[in-house]
Amino acid sequence: MSRFRHVLVLVCSFSLISVSSPAQQSSPPAISALALLQQSLAAQVGNTQISDVTLTGTARRIAGSDDESGTVTLKVLSSGATRLDFNFPSGPRSEFKSFVSNAPTGGWSGPYGVIHSIADHNLVNDWGWFPVFTIAASTNVQSSILTLIGSETRNNESVIHIAASQQFPALSSDVAALTQHLSQIDIFLDATTLFPASIAYNIHPDNNALLDIPVELRFSDYRAVNGAQIPFHIQKFINSTLALDLQFQNAALNTGITAAQVGAQ
Repeated sequence: MSRFRHVLVLVCSFSLISVSSPAQQSSPPAISALALLQQSLAAQVGNTQISDVTLTGTARRIAGSDDESGTVTLKVLSSGATRLDFNFPSGPRSEFKSFVSNAPTGGWSGPYGVIHSIADHNLVNDWGWFPVFTIAASTNVQSSILTLIGSETRNNESVIHIAASQQFPALSSDVAALTQHLSQIDIFLDATTLFPASIAYNIHPDNNALLDIPVELRFSDYRAVNGAQIPFHIQKFINSTLALDLQFQNAALNTGITAAQVGAQ
């Protein structure tokens, strides 16, 4: 069939659809992943502008036979810079991700206060601790790839699943493909409120960027703070096992946190 005849057949087909009865008309185009994320942002913050957030509360840490409770302070900047500071009976612990000349850097420390570097391949994606910033970054970055996976049930909740990753055109094809995979996060929006129900991504051993270890952050107990809806309960699962259970009591927005306050200390 010639190209002209093929196009003519398509035109005729669409003409038939256009004069069909309402019951036979095609459905309107489905909403895009970008539009859903924008609606989610509107539901969470409305017209409120947030540059930083500080959450304080209690924390439970489970690591093998260790199971202890203490306090936590979470600081997140709109840039994605993040810092968690814990005080447990076993001693203080911290974890941070910041940016130097737009390049991510990060580390963690245990009871002895020695800072250990986090492997670069575990700094590529957004850590997701404050979902407003995570979703805003996914909608604003021109190199973002957003895919609407669809409706599903997760953790006994009806959610809308959206996958987000970044493109790296300046890198070689093999490295770009790996880095795009490292950057991927999966966002699950509550089907009713469009608040983030969970964010999932992978971490990797320091010496093996190819081995995926699934991580999931679950958000609940949303409360209104200065016009924004903030999750006061966050649980972190590693390999489907609860590792951190954070219950916040206080939230402060736009207090002027600097990058230096989030980075190495």
